Amino acid sequence: MPLAARLAAATLTVASLTALPLTFAASSEAATTPAVKISYVYFDSPGSDKGSNTSLNAEYVRITNTTGTARNLKGFTLRDRSNHVYTFPTFTLKARATVTVHSGKGTATSAHRYYNTSGYVWNNTGDTAYLRDSRGVNVHTCTWTTSKTGTKTC
Repeated sequence: MPLAARLAAATLTVASLTALPLTFAASSEAATTPAVKISYVYFDSPGSDKGSNTSLNAEYVRITNTTGTARNLKGFTLRDRSNHVYTFPTFTLKARATVTVHSGKGTATSAHRYYNTSGYVWNNTGDTAYLRDSRGVNVHTCTWTTSKTGTKTC
């Protein structure tokens, strides 16, 4: 093969190789989005923290299924730094659905779950929400410091 043809072939090979990392970067980015994640935290319920059940239930975490497939959350836990733990019983989160876990007491539905506590779970001055699977493996984490809105999008 003449030298010019070999150089052209080598140039194509180098150009093809430099395109590969872009392809890998795009696929690894997509892989970092967990199937089930903490999507939103309302850590400072509106008004004074008087401890009423209404106030406690205005403090909550939303967990979202980011996929097109229903996910079994049985045994998953949602916890804070102080180890307040909510454990999902037999529960399926539908595709692209969200479930809200409230700090107070209430009747569980497919859209709302409750810690059933008499006290606040999430610290207004800063905290971390940990979502772990049934084996205890961390699935997603959301951390915040105090903010004027009392909310955090994760």
